[in-house]
Amino acid sequence: MAKVAHPAPALEWDTPLYQQASMQLDHALELAGVPDFVSTRLRHPERALILTLPVKLDDGTYHTFPAYRVQHSSVLGPTKGGIRYDQGVDLGECAALAMWMTWKCALLRLPYGGAKGGVRCSPHEMSQTELSRLTRRFTAELAPFIGPQLDIPAPDMATNEQTMAWMMDTYSMQKGYAVPEIVTGKPISIGGSVFRHEATGAGVVMVIERACHRLDWDLAEQRCVVQGFGNVGGIAASELHNRGARVVAVSDLSGGVHAEGGLDIPALHAYVAEQGSLEGCVTGVERLTNAELLELPCDILVLAAREDQVTGANATGLRCRLVVEGANGPTSVEGDQILGERGIPVLPDILTNAGGVTVSYFEWVQDLGRLFWDRDEIRRRLADKLSDAFDRVWGVSQERGISLRDAALVAAIREVSGALEARGVYP
Repeated sequence: MAKVAHPAPALEWDTPLYQQASMQLDHALELAGVPDFVSTRLRHPERALILTLPVKLDDGTYHTFPAYRVQHSSVLGPTKGGIRYDQGVDLGECAALAMWMTWKCALLRLPYGGAKGGVRCSPHEMSQTELSRLTRRFTAELAPFIGPQLDIPAPDMATNEQTMAWMMDTYSMQKGYAVPEIVTGKPISIGGSVFRHEATGAGVVMVIERACHRLDWDLAEQRCVVQGFGNVGGIAASELHNRGARVVAVSDLSGGVHAEGGLDIPALHAYVAEQGSLEGCVTGVERLTNAELLELPCDILVLAAREDQVTGANATGLRCRLVVEGANGPTSVEGDQILGERGIPVLPDILTNAGGVTVSYFEWVQDLGRLFWDRDEIRRRLADKLSDAFDRVWGVSQERGISLRDAALVAAIREVSGALEARGVYP
């Protein structure tokens, strides 16, 4: 009997960002040498939810918010991934970020698959009461699809410890008892982990430090530019400053500040804590746009803002020796190709910003066992995990003569492939 060709599923999530993630996967699959059934299983998410959330606003009116949760792969364990509140949230963004989270968890050898979710809203225009109602409604709608052994949310863009506390409380009320392990990134008082807030930014610099060692650079002698001065970029700037590196420019949504002699990072943090952003900061610094910041001469450029920042349109203008992806997907496929042709190595996102999910894993383990570690213990365990992952990626890159991004994806895909084959999935 002739084989029946089954058409591919409709790709409602097939947006430019998801296409970027898929193109990276397709290229890596050619290098990974895994069976066809593995590539078939990994190309698309296992589950994608589209929700509508009716919420009463403070003025007494009601508004319905679109919301999403995508679970890419549960091969290695429960899915794990952040929740973001932003006007740009859509199904394709969540699907792409969920896929990248699968590779991140696999590369770090965490017992998780990737997930991502969010609500399309303008969080900065909403009150705390409105955000609480929105979060509790979102959690109630998600409840059948999340759980400590099923899918564990975490904070992401415009969400934080408070958001996770509301999620934990709502889920726990439905269960009838406290379930701290349902989310990570919570306040310490209800089962959160010390060092979780700093984990992603600190992890970025741990990977930079490892790369400098391999490249025979002294980190303290490097000039660094950091795009983004929030939870990731701000911490990374502090960590670089504390290691003696010269941070010559940083930026946030209001634009950037530059001082060739080096910025006073603690003073900038104090300014942002008081004023809310870098806007208006002019003392001892030069103001510049985000585009100008990306093209400043430097040794290390840290991309810690959001997706699609280095593209085919501006990659030729970068004047750095190393690009570091602190955000998810900040370099487009075209931008990546240009950087490769120019000989500028890129520390890929699935390795470089994996500190957050790694310490989230530590938090989950501690919640399950009701036994908590101190800051030094967590930092040591994080450094060990990131160093191990970096060395494996570097080894594959050198052995195969491929980029660090390709090497990271190949290493991650092989981890998932090994689990699929061991479990006999689609033999």
